[in-house]
Amino acid sequence: MKNTQIAYAVQDAIEWSLMHGMALKTSKDSAQHCAFSFAPTLIQRERFELLKSIVPLMGKLIHGVSENHEFLTTAIKPLCSGDAFFASLLELHQKIHSSSIPAERIPMLLMRTDFMDDAEQGPKLIEFNGIAAGMGPFGQRAHELHHYLQYQWPAAFQSWSEADDLELVPNQGIENLAKGIAGAATTVRAQSGESGQPLFMMVVQPDEDNVYDQHLLEEAIQKEGVKTVRRTFRQLYDQLSSGDTSCDASGDKQRLILEGLGGVDAIYLRAGYQHCDYFAHDLDGVRCCSELGKVRAMIERHRVAVNATVSQQLATSKRVQMLLCAMNEEQLMQFGLTLEEASRIKPFLGEMRPVDDQSANWFAQQNPKDWVLKNQGEGGGHCVFDHDILPRLKSLKPEEYSAWSLMRRLHPRHRSREALVVRKGEATPVDDLISEIGMFTLHLDGHSLTSDLGYAGYLIRSKPATATEGGVHSGQGAVDSLAYNI
Repeated sequence: MKNTQIAYAVQDAIEWSLMHGMALKTSKDSAQHCAFSFAPTLIQRERFELLKSIVPLMGKLIHGVSENHEFLTTAIKPLCSGDAFFASLLELHQKIHSSSIPAERIPMLLMRTDFMDDAEQGPKLIEFNGIAAGMGPFGQRAHELHHYLQYQWPAAFQSWSEADDLELVPNQGIENLAKGIAGAATTVRAQSGESGQPLFMMVVQPDEDNVYDQHLLEEAIQKEGVKTVRRTFRQLYDQLSSGDTSCDASGDKQRLILEGLGGVDAIYLRAGYQHCDYFAHDLDGVRCCSELGKVRAMIERHRVAVNATVSQQLATSKRVQMLLCAMNEEQLMQFGLTLEEASRIKPFLGEMRPVDDQSANWFAQQNPKDWVLKNQGEGGGHCVFDHDILPRLKSLKPEEYSAWSLMRRLHPRHRSREALVVRKGEATPVDDLISEIGMFTLHLDGHSLTSDLGYAGYLIRSKPATATEGGVHSGQGAVDSLAYNI
């Protein structure tokens, strides 16, 4: 294969990515393509079907956890001394569920469950993503890009593929998520007694660069006959109100009204997972999160489908994940699983350990490459690896222990052939590319919103095995897709 032909194929792939919205915003009037793998990663058909059957059960588990408010309070309370953000979330959660005004919201769990396929142990859970669970559209676009390259540049595609003959694994993440969300919005609109087009609202960060992923989903929701709007928390602070178009028997107003547009039917939070999302510099003298946090409380007191509720955000925290990993099958049943379902989930939960005053001494006897130290943060930059772990453990104060946990590190096999990763217009061979598998599910109040038991699509992020940060938005990750060896 001539290098010039590879270069032409790479440039074509870059242009395809930009043309199809697989990009990140770089300024008000420009964007760059998202990093991507030139060819897919292999997975066994049986392994993929197994994960596909497991993730709806993960959705059922997290829904059960999120609606168990006593358990959540007990689980999260130890975090409060060492994590101010989770302290504010727990305070908000308690206000929502102890108020004289009931929480009328309908929990819409749009979740991405991330796995790594360990070379010895098999697939294990990395984390649950219950708020701002994004990049589903990029997952589908990566699949479509590989389909395009397989057809348009077959020789170049095969030269960088892990197998000579492969079958791409279908991924309809955009359409599945859009149909499910539109279905939830339509249901809420019908229940309200209002006519007209359902209204979907995406809560976003101001001046965000990861907007094309969001717009791809919005566009698909619009094709389902639903009007979509975007608002920040600060905008909603001024624009939301309670309506009287639908009242219960006691006369409580249940309809959430957006100024100028009327009743809101479904809400998807792409913001709210970090303190800065709640900053409002024009609200002088107000403690962080107290005013803009009221927006979330107000939303949840109305009859609207919401992802993520505060309860869902707490339920998908690393702290709760650690507690779930330590439970046996019988204990997992308290969240609505049958014994058979709990037995199916348990092998995927992996191993996590709490941090306490003995953790540093214990860790000093371990191989540092076998563990990762995690705090409660979302996104990149919240994990500590290798020889940095012990000094961090020693530096923690007792009130910080509960905000951290140790997770057994997973070591998936890397590709058997050298892979090609394209980032910022440059193609770089990688000889140890490994992949993280994110699988989307979508449920409304515990009931499936897709035709596949709640499964909605997948997102593959691949990185060099030596890289610690695998995020596409922040890290060394690249979007990828899956294929079967035939």
